[in-house]
Amino acid sequence: MKTYLVLACFLTVALTAHAADNRRVVQKGRAFRPAEVTIMRGEALTFTNDDSFIHQIYVDGQFDSEEKGPDENINQTFLRAGTFQVRCHIHPTMKMTVHVR
Repeated sequence: MKTYLVLACFLTVALTAHAADNRRVVQKGRAFRPAEVTIMRGEALTFTNDDSFIHQIYVDGQFDSEEKGPDENINQTFLRAGTFQVRCHIHPTMKMTVHVR
């Protein structure tokens, strides 16, 4: 019985950590990593600036964030279903795709 309880707790922690990783996007080397994610409507992504210069994020007609420096985060909730291209005004070649179900 204790073995099953320990295993259930381990799986819960592992699945929670995996879900959290899927909601984190790193901005590094003038790129988004990962470059494509799928989330559910109403979920948020956390964009972490892991570069030595500023970044920001936007989706045309949806949102346009403030600039964030190194080690700062942007939390963005996606309220509508669809496929969206996230970009950075500062670095126009940066782009990623977010699929919202």
